[in-house]
Amino acid sequence: MSGNGQRQRQNSGQQTVESSRGSARQRLLAAAAECFYAYGVNGTGIDTITATAGVAKMSLYNNFASKDDLVQAYLQARHEEWMELYRRRLAAATDARGRIAAVFDAYIDHAESAYAHGFRGCGLLNAAAELPAGAPGRQVVRQHKEEVAALLAAHVSELTGLPAGRVVSLADQLAFLLEGAMVRAGLEGNSQLLHRARDLALQAADVSVAGNKR
Repeated sequence: MSGNGQRQRQNSGQQTVESSRGSARQRLLAAAAECFYAYGVNGTGIDTITATAGVAKMSLYNNFASKDDLVQAYLQARHEEWMELYRRRLAAATDARGRIAAVFDAYIDHAESAYAHGFRGCGLLNAAAELPAGAPGRQVVRQHKEEVAALLAAHVSELTGLPAGRVVSLADQLAFLLEGAMVRAGLEGNSQLLHRARDLALQAADVSVAGNKR
């Protein structure tokens, strides 16, 4: 066999292995997303994840250094998932009011996703509540919540004529409203309170703009 033929076979074999690893990693992340959300991080063992993913236990350790590493990847994936929901909503917004609504709508979309075992609230906050203080995963969750709050603040600042002090106050109000509604919605198991929070947020924005024009 020529050198070119051998190299082609070697490259093909390497691509097959990499594809297999990539596929196993995706299945493991999907299984972790389902199980961690439904049963909790501490309530889900490695055996459950690998069985749900349909892969051997060794596949998990070939792709993740530990369960903690898998949890970290899961949390980051949840963040990216929410950002994609937000970006889709943002693309349809035409003004500052609509961009504020986009943040709330992304939370509503998250709540109304098809969960195999029902909606249980924010998967990031649920996981953070199980992790010890100082755990890297808690920092991922904190950064996510800070980013959401920053997005709201940016969109509030775009409302016409609001003074800087009122921007900060209203942005905090909306962020606390959103997160509180998400916690309660998780307890209720549906998105109803998030829809109510969206309405209240837009009312607060409208009142603030109208009050500033007086």
